[in-house]
Amino acid sequence: MKILLLGAGGREDALAWRLTQSPSCTSLLAAPGNPGIARWARCVAIDPCDPAAVVDLARREGIEFVVVGPEAPLVAGVADALRAVGIAVFGPSAAAAQLEGSKGFTKDLCAANAIPTAAYVRVDTAAAALAALDRFAIPVVIKADGLAAGKGVTVALTRAEAEESIARAGDGPMVIEEFLDGEEASLFALVDGPHAIALASAQDHKRVGEGDTGPNTGGMGAYSPASVLTAVLEEQAMREIVEPTARAMAAAGTPFSGVLFAGLMLTRSGPALIEYNVRFGDPECEAIMPRIEGDFAAMLHDVATGRLADIAPTLSDEATMTVVVAAKGYPGTPTPGGAIAGIERAEAVGGVTVFHAGTRINEGQLVASGGRVLAVTARAPTLGQARDRVYRAVDAIDFADGFHRRDIGWRALERVA
Repeated sequence: MKILLLGAGGREDALAWRLTQSPSCTSLLAAPGNPGIARWARCVAIDPCDPAAVVDLARREGIEFVVVGPEAPLVAGVADALRAVGIAVFGPSAAAAQLEGSKGFTKDLCAANAIPTAAYVRVDTAAAALAALDRFAIPVVIKADGLAAGKGVTVALTRAEAEESIARAGDGPMVIEEFLDGEEASLFALVDGPHAIALASAQDHKRVGEGDTGPNTGGMGAYSPASVLTAVLEEQAMREIVEPTARAMAAAGTPFSGVLFAGLMLTRSGPALIEYNVRFGDPECEAIMPRIEGDFAAMLHDVATGRLADIAPTLSDEATMTVVVAAKGYPGTPTPGGAIAGIERAEAVGGVTVFHAGTRINEGQLVASGGRVLAVTARAPTLGQARDRVYRAVDAIDFADGFHRRDIGWRALERVA
């Protein structure tokens, strides 16, 4: 198949890397891509959120299959436009992408279908949000009701912090939510209408600082599998959360097709849904891709063409860990343009691949172009060995304007110590 991959981040670099290892992938085009993705694909500079531009590129290049990496093109209706002209696409329709595009939509769906999740209130103004705080204990969760690249959530530990978060957000739709106590895990499922199968698990590290301190980010690292999400808990999450969601979306006439990423809180009473994403997570994708075995492109194509019953995903028993190297100032205002070197040295460590999350070429030099810059990933027989490999690789990279956490995977490693 001639495949087009949409996106420009670390997730898309990992997807490109894995797609080009698939026997069914004869060529790969990426739009717009980045310097890392250019190692695996030919990059074309178009707006991936412009349905007409994507369709035109796909037709011009004879593309047979499109894989959509980020959420914004899905919410913009790119998958709908491709399906309308008969091009297979991995990713949900704009209507189904509301599961990520609107947190309020998802909370209402959960309430209507008895799907375990936190108690909540939807509001449209800052004044209403402040009034709603009286209905919740502290800590309380404040969520912007829209796409926020993983940074639209505040877990307020005091009333003052909650009020400050609402004031920063201003008027606009928000969800005020009960704080759930427990450990988080990410579950990725392949979905085809009313049917769903589990693919893989991971655990992300959202806080910018070690020991899970500081503001939320898009993710500072991840590992897979998430040991805390046992086989029993995974089956329960599929039965009580993912599968009812798939059935509800199909029954509403907006069937979901693609990968559904359930962010879970493992509470004392079982898994509860924090939120959905309608694409592979970032940096979870970078951790999961090295564990997937077989023809990955064919697997995604089977989902896109309604053949989920033909799929039996196979994962390596080995563990993976991803450490994000971010530009100083992230998640606020990151320092731009810092020079990067040593990626070849990092990848000389066994089992390591360095995925590009926010880089560009400036006068022949690789430089930072975003908040999260690199996603250094290692695979090894055990999580402890993966940690050792990934930090050896991180230490081999020369990026004076960067920083990273040194404690990715700490919960899982404590459990096995």
